[in-house]
Amino acid sequence: MITPLGDISRCHTDIETLATRPISEVALILGDQLNASHSWFKTVNAKRLFVLMEIRQETDYVTHHIQKVIGFFAAMRQFAQALASAGHQVFYFTLDAESNQQDITGNLTALSTVLPQLERFSIQQPDEYRLDKYLQDFSAAQSIPVDWFDTEHFLCQRSVLDDWFGQQKQVVMENFYRRMRKSTGYLMSDGKPLGGKWNYDKDNRNKLSKGQTPPAPLCFSHDVSQLVAMLERQRVKTIGTIDANNFLWPINRAESRQLLDYFIRYLLPNFGRFQDAMHTDFWALYHARISFALNTKMLSPREVVERALSYWQVHQQDIDLAQIEGFIRQIIGWREFIRAIYWQQMPAYAELNFFNHNNALPEFFWTGATRMACLSHTVKQSLDFAYAHHIQRLMVTGNFALLLGVNPTAVDNWYLGIYNDAIEWVELPNTRGMSQFADGGILATKPYISSGSYINKMSNYCQSCAYQVNKKVGEHACPFNSLYWSFIEQHFDKLKTNPRMALMIKQWEQRCESEKKSLRTQAQFYIDNVNTL
Repeated sequence: MITPLGDISRCHTDIETLATRPISEVALILGDQLNASHSWFKTVNAKRLFVLMEIRQETDYVTHHIQKVIGFFAAMRQFAQALASAGHQVFYFTLDAESNQQDITGNLTALSTVLPQLERFSIQQPDEYRLDKYLQDFSAAQSIPVDWFDTEHFLCQRSVLDDWFGQQKQVVMENFYRRMRKSTGYLMSDGKPLGGKWNYDKDNRNKLSKGQTPPAPLCFSHDVSQLVAMLERQRVKTIGTIDANNFLWPINRAESRQLLDYFIRYLLPNFGRFQDAMHTDFWALYHARISFALNTKMLSPREVVERALSYWQVHQQDIDLAQIEGFIRQIIGWREFIRAIYWQQMPAYAELNFFNHNNALPEFFWTGATRMACLSHTVKQSLDFAYAHHIQRLMVTGNFALLLGVNPTAVDNWYLGIYNDAIEWVELPNTRGMSQFADGGILATKPYISSGSYINKMSNYCQSCAYQVNKKVGEHACPFNSLYWSFIEQHFDKLKTNPRMALMIKQWEQRCESEKKSLRTQAQFYIDNVNTL
């Protein structure tokens, strides 16, 4: 059944009508601050005006997937309407409103000029550095007070790494995760991890077996055609495709919880063991696909973990410890750690380029038009769904971009635009740090590179590829193979001191010069002709 998008008829949209209202406070809600449980909303205050904005400042800073833009706008509209229905005063700037200044501070200033009784602005801390600095600058320039509030979403403060580990040069995620387990008590008993192990990652590296069929993904069905038409009228540049009559992503808290519950009941039993698997026939596999709901704050990390734990505790015969641990590690370990790295390292982090890579991103990253099956499938899936899971991002598109020597800023912008869950605090460390190792080891302990063998091990991509995964040089040799060894030679001096790269360094050193030359020549041919692969 088609679910109606909902409207914003209960919200104020005409700025001139506010002049007679006794508004003393304007409270800004950003598009990723849709937290219905926030203390702001506990009581109704007729003198407080909540403000949400659809603005070109956010649609245009990179080229976004159309499903990402529509997802944010649809969720914002649902949230605004829900607040208004609960009795709150809400002003909503639609993208096409004549009064819309198309940037946050312009709109806040416009509101202040028509609200004679305005006494203060209220702002929740943005999760992105660029917006945080932008709004801090706005705050410093105001003659009326600007009050700052926590988003009441994350389990840690921005400063957690310095608070917990001081000036330690590198904090390993595993140590952070163990401290998180202890501080939350999740999967702990008498101060020790349940099962006697902190991490079951080694148990979670299986590919799909022949004939295995994961449950069908839960998809919603929203008519977003009016929003799509608005983007077209406003000439917002986007990438990817969308079914405007059947938008599949959750756009409110109820749907977000429904998606979470579906994952816990039907997918969690196999999530861990197949979380790294890839397959041409299944785009969602056993993944939760709740990152958009989490990153917009329609779900909180605490409720995600506690709902999963509650279900697991009464269904341990169906869900083993390795599955629940693998999922919880992603939420309280990796997600919180990524955010902590971001706030500890910004703004310099966004400029790091450890390998001094400057090549362009291949053209097929925007189309999927390549004979390399793994890249073609992953890019086309991303364009179709604004989604790919972490191994597709890390070991297919990210791996190839790193081996190719693409400028990390180009890689950042691509990831930030193409995925519906991509907000800079989570995208930048995952891309520039984990995927591209451009931070030189602040986040990860080694570059995540591989030849074609890893992709073949974890997927069925190689079975239908025009290139031969077992071939290193010559016609139809898998490009990943020669690019991998060429990368090791090119960055030999930077890699030789990394203990986790010692085996590969030794293998390269043991190759004869003629073999090295063949690999170099093959790799350079692929680099020079990347857009024809």
